[in-house]
Amino acid sequence: MDRTDRISEEIKREISFIIQNELKDPRLGKMISVTAVDVTRDLRYAKVYVSVLGDENDKKDAASGLKSASGFIRREIGRRVQLRYTPEIIFELDDSIERGVYINKLINDTIQDNRRGTHAEEDSGRDG
Repeated sequence: MDRTDRISEEIKREISFIIQNELKDPRLGKMISVTAVDVTRDLRYAKVYVSVLGDENDKKDAASGLKSASGFIRREIGRRVQLRYTPEIIFELDDSIERGVYINKLINDTIQDNRRGTHAEEDSGRDG
């Protein structure tokens, strides 16, 4: 694990804590998870991927709430993570968790359909 990976992990941990415990914005009331943080090699930028459980309005609200809190979050990161330069924070919505849930549902539905089909074939085989 190189230096930027360690810094990314530390920033991820701190931002998660700040979002869950210190931000009072009502737009951030829904479930928000920080899924990843990518810090550029020069440590100027930190792209923070967040997953928001909810509908499109919840996601838009969370995105604008995070954007408006980014200055506060950056200051807090500067205080908590000892770096010469505090990276500018850019929030990105990450739908990978939702995509995974959707794919899992499709797989489970397919398995159920296959089981129903197998049972139907067994039942029709007994009649003949």
